[in-house]
Amino acid sequence: MLRNALTAVKENLIYVVLGSLVAGLAFGQVAGTGTKSLVKAAVLPVLFLMIYPMMINIDLREVLNLRGHAKPVGLSLVVNFVVAPLIAVGLARTFFAGNPAYAVGLYFIALIPTSGMTAAWTGLADGDLESALVAMAVNLLAAVAILPAYLSMLVPASVAFDPTALYQQLAQVVAIPMIAGNLTRRVLLRRYGSDGFKRLKPTFGGLSSVGVMFIVFIAMTMRSQSILADPVASASTIVPLVIFYAVILAVGAGLGRALLDTERGVALVYATSMRNLSIAVAVVVAADSVPAEAVLPIALAYILQPPLGAVYMHYRRDVVGEGLSLREAVAKVV
Repeated sequence: MLRNALTAVKENLIYVVLGSLVAGLAFGQVAGTGTKSLVKAAVLPVLFLMIYPMMINIDLREVLNLRGHAKPVGLSLVVNFVVAPLIAVGLARTFFAGNPAYAVGLYFIALIPTSGMTAAWTGLADGDLESALVAMAVNLLAAVAILPAYLSMLVPASVAFDPTALYQQLAQVVAIPMIAGNLTRRVLLRRYGSDGFKRLKPTFGGLSSVGVMFIVFIAMTMRSQSILADPVASASTIVPLVIFYAVILAVGAGLGRALLDTERGVALVYATSMRNLSIAVAVVVAADSVPAEAVLPIALAYILQPPLGAVYMHYRRDVVGEGLSLREAVAKVV
């Protein structure tokens, strides 16, 4: 019964995040200082609940297969750490010139690529799953290593940002759960084998999704007053997110068609269009050197990203594979 509940949370993450966002904003309007202090004290345990199970599902040994997938992985690194930041900078200067906190949120989305759904969508779209897995591991490690250096250049001077403090937060929020998750993965594989581990994977994904639900609620509760002080400006943050995802998807698809075979092209699209929003929101909530309002664009990205993956998957399978029109393929999603 618990496994079914966790699976349901994962499969309905869009609605879960949206509900947590609205509930947190509403609760933050009536919660007193003492209540908010209690909510803030729950941040670290909830972050561990969110990140640790996710890391169990990631096989970092896939990095060893880099040589066999050098071209798609290399292209994913270029898109994720050259093209995506440039797009984010352009959008931030256009839409967030007066709100640097939201710009920081967009930078976190742009600079932490690939999620567990990268592999899932690649498989569903009949792409090269092994290339997607290698790209996931390599891009995640690259993001952890270079994120503070990138942000130190991108974050406006008006934001008191400390890259050294962010490295410490990354170690606490990402590196420790990553090591613990990798060790847990090895123990479970030895004990239950590959088939048994595959049966457990949905449970880990569900636990991580529950963590996302709570962390979005906590973040919205803590920053409800400032976010709702200008609700129109806050709601409009979704516009640059739509543009970002549309452009990054187009770039990945174009490079895949021009430089890769079909299966690896699909892997490239998902390795670049799917962002690791769980790690992004975890770092933003935990890091004192990052403005807390930056969590709003990331929370809204949770609503956009899954439909994007579904639309492209149906495009690959239905438009390309079965010859349906794009309108018919989109209709199958909605």
